[in-house]
Amino acid sequence: MTLDQLHLLFFKNYEEASLTFSSGINCFVGDNGSGKTNLLDAIHYLALTKSAFASADAQAVKQGADFFVVKGKFTPAPLAKPETIQVSLRAGQKKIITHDKQPYLRLADHIGRYPAVLISPYDTDLIREGSEERRRYFDSLQSQLDHEFLELLIQYNGLLRQRNFTLKQGDGSRGFDALYLQTLDDQLAPLGEQLSQLRAEFLTQFIPVFQRHYAQLADGHEAVVLDYKSQLPGQNFRHLLLANERRDRALQRSTTGPHRDDFVFLMDGLPVKSYGSQGQQKSFAIALKLAQFELLAGRPQPVGEPPAKPLLLLDDIFDRLDDKRIARLLQLVANHTFGQVFLTDTNLARTDQALAGVGSDIRRFRVQAGSVTTL
Repeated sequence: MTLDQLHLLFFKNYEEASLTFSSGINCFVGDNGSGKTNLLDAIHYLALTKSAFASADAQAVKQGADFFVVKGKFTPAPLAKPETIQVSLRAGQKKIITHDKQPYLRLADHIGRYPAVLISPYDTDLIREGSEERRRYFDSLQSQLDHEFLELLIQYNGLLRQRNFTLKQGDGSRGFDALYLQTLDDQLAPLGEQLSQLRAEFLTQFIPVFQRHYAQLADGHEAVVLDYKSQLPGQNFRHLLLANERRDRALQRSTTGPHRDDFVFLMDGLPVKSYGSQGQQKSFAIALKLAQFELLAGRPQPVGEPPAKPLLLLDDIFDRLDDKRIARLLQLVANHTFGQVFLTDTNLARTDQALAGVGSDIRRFRVQAGSVTTL
């Protein structure tokens, strides 16, 4: 799979830009703040319908404009017909995603069709931040791999929102619908148990791949583990909801369930967050992303179609990673482990030197204050 063309209109600091890409490596070179990372984020929008960096889509609209458009032309497989994906948002309206000009009825139908993996300086947030960051990461990955999981997650989150809204209605004496809460719990319980089970099953597949990549990055000096923390295994979720109902009503939110799960990152039995060095945390985060790439690249394809490697987005790695970790990534690039690559850097000479032995078709772009030219 390749992204052949990208067109932006009023996206972040771009008024308009059109780019045609190499099927190999594409380098965006420019000063900090020029808009290099925004190009990667535009590609992320095409792949996953949302920003990799901002929580609100409205933040992607260029200042002074009232809408944005990101359009890309993909070739899903060799000799296949190109497909055009467009993401657009107008102020005060719903975001629209189209495939060959036909809008998706549900955004979920798009997830997983054009996979992408981003390696950025913010990846260590997965280690340092709270459980919500880790749940979001693993849910996004698993959703691209397994549509059953995605459908369950959508249903569960919808019911959870209704449950939390119900808990906020009144103080127990007025406006509170206890019967409706029981009905929601009856529907929520089996979905939550299935989600927890699918997460646990997924990790049995993910962990060995992750551990192998970490060993290659860190020369196998530390033993790393992902520990899935959930309240549900061995428990009846419906009973847990009932047991916690009084507390939930007092706090006006649901305090138990898979939306409270966490993924604990350990190194030699100790939390990486507290005991891992900065370098170890970076290796841990990169190993997570390399395992993500491998699983996405190896997912089953329709009969007769070759494996579809995800797009690889590398943000600012030459500035933020040491030579050893950069060398490992470039070795994988040179070995054609990855397919199409997009990377950002501030120094063209450094980029050229790093990629000198890669042997792929390389296209370079100069980014300056929201404008892009081919070098």
